[in-house]
Amino acid sequence: MKEVTFVNATSVDQAVSALGPGAAVYAGGTDIFGYMKAMVSPNAPDTLVNIQGITGLDYITEESGVLKIGAMTKLADIAASSVVQGSYTALAQAALKVATPELRNMGTIAGNICQLVRCWYYRGELNLFDCIRKGGALCYATLGDNRYNSIFGAEGGCVSVNPSDTAAALVALDASVVTSSRTIAIDDFFAFNVEKTTVLADDEMVTEIQVPTPAAGVKSAFVKFAIRKSFDFPVVNCAAAIGGGSARICLNAVSVNPLRVTGAEDAISGQAINEANAEAAASELPQTTVLPHNRYKIQLAKTMVKRAILGCA
Repeated sequence: MKEVTFVNATSVDQAVSALGPGAAVYAGGTDIFGYMKAMVSPNAPDTLVNIQGITGLDYITEESGVLKIGAMTKLADIAASSVVQGSYTALAQAALKVATPELRNMGTIAGNICQLVRCWYYRGELNLFDCIRKGGALCYATLGDNRYNSIFGAEGGCVSVNPSDTAAALVALDASVVTSSRTIAIDDFFAFNVEKTTVLADDEMVTEIQVPTPAAGVKSAFVKFAIRKSFDFPVVNCAAAIGGGSARICLNAVSVNPLRVTGAEDAISGQAINEANAEAAASELPQTTVLPHNRYKIQLAKTMVKRAILGCA
């Protein structure tokens, strides 16, 4: 491993002042420590800013029609929260599906939505593949083993997929991400970047997640397909929030960024939630761009959309 400087921040301002090019923030560390230990990238940070000493970033509250979740709130606490389970069901369900109990007790909501991709070419130990995600010239998955990669084309030449479970739920629930410098609508938060999956600047950190309280009659649900159902990353997941004549549906692990399925949203908005309508809506996927080994994910995506819709009945 490269030599790393550790900064133990006790305030957001102190953490931000230590951030910048070559620095990264961590709390639970469930993603970045494995990334660094395996030496998967030549761009690994040389400064790690520990925010575990910052108080006041671990909370779940409802204020003036908005659910507010501190960036350092553990996934286990979100999954167990009666407030989240009640009005924001998809988020509680998604948090419960992340990894193992041990990791949910360590991992935070901010870390889950900011985690790096899991493509095995990107994650190859000792930088075995200097791929586009690391600033290299090639996306090795395009012609390699791409069974778990994007079925909706590339972005920036990359066909990796966003691996977050909670991201899909937050998109379906129309959340916003509050950072140390601005508030970002969740639809604008995710993006292809070298060594990043978000639009966060080098000197910016997440401080809070805000979710508007769903209107009366809106229900939400999250579903996931994984190879090892007890703890694995998603092959496909989906979250939906439907009611009051509107719908928001998000697929993840199928594209470089979480994907709003607007065709399905339009098809189910204002309709009764039943088997036939859910089936029809699920057929309204965007145009796919499959790779040699991942065509099967199209049917999985349709099935996850259908099940998420039915979960809102």
